[in-house]
Amino acid sequence: MSLPIAPADKPYLKLKYSLDFCFALLMLVLLAPLLLLVALIIRLESPGKALFTQVRVGVSEKPFCIYKFRSMVADADKKGPVLTQQNDPRITRFGHFIRRSSIDELPQLLNILKGEMSFIGPRPEVPSIVADYSERQRGVFAVRPGLSGWAQIHGRDELDIPTKLNYDLEYIERVSFGLDLQIFLRTFPALLSKRGVN
Repeated sequence: MSLPIAPADKPYLKLKYSLDFCFALLMLVLLAPLLLLVALIIRLESPGKALFTQVRVGVSEKPFCIYKFRSMVADADKKGPVLTQQNDPRITRFGHFIRRSSIDELPQLLNILKGEMSFIGPRPEVPSIVADYSERQRGVFAVRPGLSGWAQIHGRDELDIPTKLNYDLEYIERVSFGLDLQIFLRTFPALLSKRGVN
């Protein structure tokens, strides 16, 4: 598939997959007790599965199933809009905590192991939003989507979609190990500030 933008450092992207796989495997082993505890609390607080799955669009516009800890009541998509609203009543009490701390994103370590995601890259969107992307905005599909990214450390959910995409395209044009390391180190202060999280 032809995309309107090319990553800056293609050799690094090949190495990046191996780094992602090894680090994700290590993180899953180290975080296993926490992941099990979070899953248990979710099940105790609200009926339904601990994991939430949703179709997102990944590299080369290939759809994949993203994993998250469920932070809303079961079947929330049938009880309101697709996108989460400010003070959304469908979010559970524990759900507010895991969303603000981004613990709900940890199951995406499985997506990284499967090669569908990376630690750093554009956040993947649902097909209904992707359908409205311009030709230039489709450039975000040149790389695997990430747990965190250039847009995430600049405002997360408080950014509108065009602004997010501009940051993501800038990232792809500049992608390198140094930039990924910078984003990784700046992700934790962004999480602690809880800025831009619904």
